[in-house]
Amino acid sequence: QVQFVESGGGLVQLGGSLRLSCAASGFGFTDTAMTWFRRAPGKGLEWVSEINAWGTVADYRDSVKGRFTTSRDNAKKILYLQMNNLQPGDTAVYYCAKKGYDPSGQGTQVTVSS
Repeated sequence: QVQFVESGGGLVQLGGSLRLSCAASGFGFTDTAMTWFRRAPGKGLEWVSEINAWGTVADYRDSVKGRFTTSRDNAKKILYLQMNNLQPGDTAVYYCAKKGYDPSGQGTQVTVSS
């Protein structure tokens, strides 16, 4: 079945960096656009970024543009999210999903301390 395992989160200081990974299985990863979401404490699910199947085109929400970079390794079936200059507003559980679908994995917690 379709499965996503997110990892790479943690506690980081203001301005720090983290790289999240999402290992995907159970579907044609190389043919599928992918999305990153996040859910901050007490808030709803928020779209963060997406990337096309070939990894050539990516889009980001305004608040992370210039700080976050989405990439993918289709041979390994892994999606990445490089996050730089992290801010307290980035504190959330981060999830990956197929484009057009809600997340189904456990997510990975990112906490930015000030």
